[in-house]
Amino acid sequence: MLRRNIRQRREYLYTKSLEGPQRALFEKKRRIRAALEEGKPIPTELRNEEHDLRRQIDLEDQERQVPKSIVDNEYATANIREPKILLTTSRNPSAPLTQFVKELKVVFPNSQRMNRGGQVISEIVESCRSHDITDLILVHEHRGQPDGLIVSHLPHGPTAYFGLLNVVTRHDIKDRKAMGKMSEAYPHLILDNFSTQIGERTATILKHLFPVPKPDSKRIITFANRDDYISFRHHVYEKPGGPKSIDLKEVGPRFELRLYQIKLGTVEQNEAQSEFVLRPYINTAKKQKTLGA
Repeated sequence: MLRRNIRQRREYLYTKSLEGPQRALFEKKRRIRAALEEGKPIPTELRNEEHDLRRQIDLEDQERQVPKSIVDNEYATANIREPKILLTTSRNPSAPLTQFVKELKVVFPNSQRMNRGGQVISEIVESCRSHDITDLILVHEHRGQPDGLIVSHLPHGPTAYFGLLNVVTRHDIKDRKAMGKMSEAYPHLILDNFSTQIGERTATILKHLFPVPKPDSKRIITFANRDDYISFRHHVYEKPGGPKSIDLKEVGPRFELRLYQIKLGTVEQNEAQSEFVLRPYINTAKKQKTLGA
């Protein structure tokens, strides 16, 4: 088992290392293809490679014209099997953190909650791999308030680190009459304003935590990005007066996420390469948006 994991990890890193040169080659072929279609001269810096590139273009089919990404390998089985999630916490969780994780178990379909106990992260990850768990979610706290969320995709990554802010559990919502009933149907997803490359990467990590819903599902989960803060909202709706009458009710919980790192590996691999890190100087650039416009 250990040798197989090491071999698969090496194959994963090798595939990732090839992504840069393949993207550069795709860009060259795209420029030559555009020049031929528009009847313009071949760019000067590509004339020495024109013969080889045109031969590769002639041999390509529609599937090969689209560049492959490492994301295609990470989530290759997403369309074949539904996600299977394990939820756990830091050691000695407080009552608010335990309650929050219990509500997250209902938010994520096909999820299981495990008491952390004295287990270390490496043991939890190996147990998840052996039981075909697709994602591991760790929730941390500070002085009784949930403040961190780690989403680690298995078996090889990526791992996204989020900060948790403004957590309001279902039991903390005071207006009970306006709340909807907790549904266990697979939800529809709304991913708003994830327009940059890192934003699309974050949206890919989040959306693969949920299986494909049925068209008539009346449960909605929203991830809305505003100034790099991702607002999570959970609603159900009804149509009491026909298709034009919609009654939307919040279910809870609600919280904000702040992405600060994406790592090309699982959570226990400290030596894994970082794909994105929120550096301190990024906060001073007020006009710079990491996830979207």
